[in-house]
Amino acid sequence: MRNFLIITLVILLSGCVATPVKRNFPNVPEELQVTCPDLQEVNPETTKLSEVISVVSLNYGQYHECRIKIDTWIDWYKNQKTIFESVK
Repeated sequence: MRNFLIITLVILLSGCVATPVKRNFPNVPEELQVTCPDLQEVNPETTKLSEVISVVSLNYGQYHECRIKIDTWIDWYKNQKTIFESVK
């Protein structure tokens, strides 16, 4: 009885090993492919330097925030994909 059980387990386990499982790395979800918002423009009729500086500083901050978010996500995705492909 014991030999029969061992032989049965070996056959079942060898069947699992011989059957390849197709693995696909998931694609990027649509909500993560959102582009950065457009930068604000200075009103051409403004005569105040403070308004120009305010718009420029808002755009500068918005650009760097978006850049950091996108660059970080791209690095994370590439690392995860590399890890996924290295495991066979």
